[in-house]
Amino acid sequence: MLIRNKLSLALILLALWVCTGSAAAFDLEKRVIKTRLPNGLTVLMLERSFSPTVSLYIRHRVGAVDEVKGQSGAAHFLEHMMFKGTPTIGSKNYTAEKKLLSRIFRIGQTLDREKKKGEKGDQRRIERLSALLKHLQEAHRRYYIPNEIDRLYTENGGLNMNASTGQDVTTYFVNLPANKIELWARIESDRLLNPVFREFYTERDVILEERRQTTETSPDGKLFEAFLGAAYQVHPYGIPIIGLPEDLRFLSPQAIRTIHKKYLRAEHIVIAVVGDINPEKTLKLVTKYFGRIPRGSSQKNSIPAEPPQREERKVIVPFDANPSLIIGFHKPAPPSDDDYALDVLETILSKGRTSRLYAGLVSDKKIADSISVHNGMPAARFPNLFAIFARPRHPHTNAELRDAIFHELEAIRENPVSEQELAKAKNQMKMDYIRSLDSNAELASILSYYELLLGDYRYFSTYLSRINRISAQDIQKAAERYLVAENRTVALLATEKKVTNQNEP
Repeated sequence: MLIRNKLSLALILLALWVCTGSAAAFDLEKRVIKTRLPNGLTVLMLERSFSPTVSLYIRHRVGAVDEVKGQSGAAHFLEHMMFKGTPTIGSKNYTAEKKLLSRIFRIGQTLDREKKKGEKGDQRRIERLSALLKHLQEAHRRYYIPNEIDRLYTENGGLNMNASTGQDVTTYFVNLPANKIELWARIESDRLLNPVFREFYTERDVILEERRQTTETSPDGKLFEAFLGAAYQVHPYGIPIIGLPEDLRFLSPQAIRTIHKKYLRAEHIVIAVVGDINPEKTLKLVTKYFGRIPRGSSQKNSIPAEPPQREERKVIVPFDANPSLIIGFHKPAPPSDDDYALDVLETILSKGRTSRLYAGLVSDKKIADSISVHNGMPAARFPNLFAIFARPRHPHTNAELRDAIFHELEAIRENPVSEQELAKAKNQMKMDYIRSLDSNAELASILSYYELLLGDYRYFSTYLSRINRISAQDIQKAAERYLVAENRTVALLATEKKVTNQNEP
């Protein structure tokens, strides 16, 4: 009787939390002003006058999946180039600089063509061209001011200025004093319409070094790249955002211009402005500066679908590091009902010290050093993965930990989760969700992301009510449908001497 009363109380409290959170989200949704400019660009505005600041997000529905074959890494490379300035930002004499840049690109491409020949290349010519390119790059330095966009924002009170490139979306964001919105509009529209690809070959070397540090010499990076490559054998989600080394080494300015043309499609851009704003004046400024962006052609990218997986895939990555593993299962993208169910399962399995996998494998059995679950890897525009990341605790092995995880997933498939677990998970998701509504930057991020990804920013306001409707049976059915052996990919990181044992069934 006592247990039942406690459970009833928990469910009542959860219902109150959900109602309160849903009401807060619904209230925010009603205050969002959505406008579609004549060129097709979408603007979302939300006035919040807690402080005289504003968070500004620009999202492009362009990412690594939109790259041309053989030009992987171009979207991420373009993000770097977009910080190099424009003819009016960062240039001391653009007329002279433009001529010199043209020569730099010509010499650089000639050098690349010779290097591509490998052993058949003329080594003396490569040395001469390399020396000439270095000389031209040094001469170019007197024509521009490095990091001018950063300086303009910093001197005008800008904070958290950054950008990110994903498989689906590219984002540029900054927080500014509310009276600096026009400065932002001028800078962002100028670098979108008129970017100058300064320091191209220098930056390519920087990205190659970034790849070496984050992937080639990183056990986690190397394992994750191998995992995605095994899970996605047709769809470009299997290609790393930073690019494949054979593509990245010879990426050309033309490859970057190709992906930049996809940026210049107003109907694939969402701008979110959240903070202390006058919506009418803000919209006039956005229209003035971003209304010049052209509407793109109706031609769509042809992105191949990943065929259904029919058998387990395994990949072993030899690396002199502590063992670790990734297990992934193909599943649908949002707003599928199963995606909501697997969101709840993610929390049940790995959020907090009393979650199933943490309590069972880290705290109790001490098989794992760490374990986490992520629903929706690596992105959400296309069908994605329910993924588990884990490290065994010495002296336990990848194989032991892998089998223990399989056992836990089998329990989910065979028996519905308890009402206590379900209520606790929903409550935790609710609290995390409410916290995300406190920040202008978080709200600008959420609004722009869902509008761009799903075509409707209101996904955020209905999320909790959809989660609240998920039952234990919904979770069990999703687990039975997707978390099965023939649909999984397993990637193991192991030292070379342990590779044989890690591959045992």
